[in-house]
Amino acid sequence: MTPHTSLGQRLAHGDETALAECYRTLAPLVRHHAARLVPGHAVDDVVQLVFLEVWRSRRRFDPTRDLEPWVIAIVRKRAIDQLRAEARHHRRAVPLEDAAAVPDAAPALDVAHDVRNALAVLPVPQRQAIVLAHFGQLTQREIADRLAVPLGTVKARTARGMRRMKELL
Repeated sequence: MTPHTSLGQRLAHGDETALAECYRTLAPLVRHHAARLVPGHAVDDVVQLVFLEVWRSRRRFDPTRDLEPWVIAIVRKRAIDQLRAEARHHRRAVPLEDAAAVPDAAPALDVAHDVRNALAVLPVPQRQAIVLAHFGQLTQREIADRLAVPLGTVKARTARGMRRMKELL
């Protein structure tokens, strides 16, 4: 590397000192953008995830372009992930007073048993799509990304699986 090599070029070539410099240079900007997007308690987590992804994704960075917009795009993605994770957590959380008010859990256990049995009958790809959507609280786009399949494939698997579940239940 020459002395005139840019920070982005050094980062793209795996220079670990470039990551430290990138953090020193861009952390205040990353923190500012994260604070505008997520609650205060989550800002540090998002900042950490951003720089972890900057390092892990460095090979995808085009050193002929500016580093700052690329990093800010990562901030936005990680902030959205954080907000979705918190929303999933809040949807699953049941206050203790609500849980204590449930009169009899036996019917719910029977339904859960039936659902598990019906899921076990489905082909693996359909079961996978349904479990990730309903129990993992992932969107169909997130499922497609996680399974590395087209979005249309996830939609078809989910629809077929749900039709079969309806028949079984």
